[in-house]
Amino acid sequence: MDKRGALANDAPVPSPDPHRLVLIPSYNTGPRVLETVREARCAWAPVWVVVDGSTDGTAALLQAEAVRDDGLEVLVLEKNSGKGAAVLHGLREARHRGFTHALTMDADGQHDARHIPDFMALARQHPDAVILGKPVFDASVPAERLHGRKISNFWANLETLWLGIQDSLFGFRVYPIAPLVRIMGRTPFMRHFDFDPEAAVRLVWAGHRPLCPPAGCRYFTPAEGGVSHFHYLRTNAVLAWMHARLMIGFLLRLPWLAWLRWHRHPRP
Repeated sequence: MDKRGALANDAPVPSPDPHRLVLIPSYNTGPRVLETVREARCAWAPVWVVVDGSTDGTAALLQAEAVRDDGLEVLVLEKNSGKGAAVLHGLREARHRGFTHALTMDADGQHDARHIPDFMALARQHPDAVILGKPVFDASVPAERLHGRKISNFWANLETLWLGIQDSLFGFRVYPIAPLVRIMGRTPFMRHFDFDPEAAVRLVWAGHRPLCPPAGCRYFTPAEGGVSHFHYLRTNAVLAWMHARLMIGFLLRLPWLAWLRWHRHPRP
């Protein structure tokens, strides 16, 4: 089969970017991951998927897709280690191959892949920034998810003195690879559901300006093939422990953050 056969609607194949890639961590997402990958490939090349110990057969499906599509690469981890650990595995490999930026997105189809080129262009214009998508939800968003993220966003903004994080949990974002790998190498945390908010906070602490363009977000029902690993009590317990840790770091960095805020937002 022609390599273009993996792309939807015979869309033009994007030219591979040697410095920026799309990185998709995946764990037991079901067949919908194939649609997510194809949509991402219509917008960008290369696209990497890190299969985090999945047991649902999607590793084989993705590997077969990669045979048909040169712009797709599949990295398979034998054991499930968590979203952050999967992303870190991909980031380390990407850094080894000379990539400078990675756009992460969820494997379950929540994120609108059509925003990928605009986010990558913004990262090209501002290479030291962290591009944090600001979600534009439709009616499919569960109420508990919408209200719960407001709490996490409040704490993330407090921990960074309101330096610009619009949404700490939205996983559609572009990271500068080398700084994030260094940050994650210094802590045993950020390996599970705490990855997205802690990565945003710690990159801001390191002086990386957050830029927050809007991006669409949709939640699929199980009948539509949607798969969620969100567990309300367990996930919020992880986030509560994370914010407790970050508050300690915030207090230690308060003078630096106050200077940074004054420098970026000086009084008239």
